[in-house]
Formats: sequence, structure tokens, C-alpha cells
Amino acid sequence: MNAAVRQGIGMTSQRTRNRLLQRLIEHGISDKRVLDVMGRVPRHMFVDEALASRAYEDSPLPIGHGQTISQPYIVALMTEALLQDGVPKRVLEVGTGSGYQAAVLAELVDTVYTVERIQPLYSKAMQLFKELGLRNIFCK
Repeated sequence: MNAAVRQGIGMTSQRTRNRLLQRLIEHGISDKRVLDVMGRVPRHMFVDEALASRAYEDSPLPIGHGQTISQPYIVALMTEALLQDGVPKRVLEVGTGSGYQAAVLAELVDTVYTVERIQPLYSKAMQLFKELGLRNIFCK
């Protein structure tokens, strides 16, 4: 993932991300791989700029079109469950939304296939994947 693009300041800084990681640990997330990825993936880039200061709260946030970016705990929990029996080579995600879950998965598996029916969300997610240098995500 492109380090220059994912850097944050203030409420999107690594220190703020670390506080989120501590909350995830307190809620039972223990897989170091998941915690490492959750600390690296820039969630603030997957929400509107006006909500960036809230990106590392452990809550879902609106992304438009009646959709939300999932609560970080839920993303971590689903990802931890996926890795429980080993790391799959390929993952299919239905409902790309903001693209955050796909970006987390792309840091852990060889290939992520994701599908989004809402064109503006699809377009924005594809642009983010490109900006972040995530070349192992295929979206339709």
C-alpha cells in the first residue's frame, strides 16, 4: 500500500489508529495479522472528507446512497473468522460499498473479488484501490 497516500494527521494519525487497535483488542480481536492490517489501512480515505475525523471511531459511518462503512470491530471480526482455518488464496466479497473491507482483505490474501451494484460506490472504490496501489482487487 502506498505509504504517502495513507498517512494521516490529527484525528487520522497513527496514534489515533492505535487507539482503535486498543479498543479492538479490548473487544477480543487477537489475531496479530488482522490488527496489523487494521492499523495500516487508511479508513479515513474510505469516508467523506467531512467524516475523516471520525474514521477511527469504532462505529459505522454513512458513505452515501443509503449505505455505511462497517464498524471496524465487525470488519476485524469477519476478517479474523476468515483466517481462522488458514489464509485463503481468493475471497469473494458481495457489496463493495466503500471498499474498506476489500482493502483490508487485499493485505492478507492473494486475490479479492468484490461486487458492487451502486455505480458511484463502485467508481469511488475502484479509484481508491488504484490510489492505494491495491492491484489484487478485482471489482465488478
